[in-house]
Amino acid sequence: MSQAIGNTALAYARVWHHANAQDRVLGKLAERIAIVLMGKHKPIYDPSVDCGDYVVVTNARQVKVTGRKADQIVYRKHTLYPGGLKETKYKDMMNEKPDQIIRKAVSGMLPKNKLRERRLERLRIFEGSDMGVFQRNILKRWEDGTLNNSTPS
Repeated sequence: MSQAIGNTALAYARVWHHANAQDRVLGKLAERIAIVLMGKHKPIYDPSVDCGDYVVVTNARQVKVTGRKADQIVYRKHTLYPGGLKETKYKDMMNEKPDQIIRKAVSGMLPKNKLRERRLERLRIFEGSDMGVFQRNILKRWEDGTLNNSTPS
């Protein structure tokens, strides 16, 4: 009987979560976001089913890293041309595209399979505190790193 209750449309419904990245550690924030994008916080979780929720992250420019990682982290990509390795330091990436820092961290924590890109499409990241039209979609907010069921005020 519990299986019939768990497989309802309400259990599979996608909910919008809001995470404030201000003064949060990058790795811990990315871990929580990845769990919600995969749907591991739901009782109906199945690795082969895309049952995760939407996540809206604000204040991406104010995310923190611990230790000396701000000086040590280097993002690399290759243009597929000879000698085309491009390296960008964390501080430069934070000035240019702070949303990409969180997106790359979350992407690294998601399973490397065909659902990865679909899950990342449900992640919205904003540099400031304004989230635009997504404000009215938010049903759950994260306070101090934990997931609370508080409704927006």
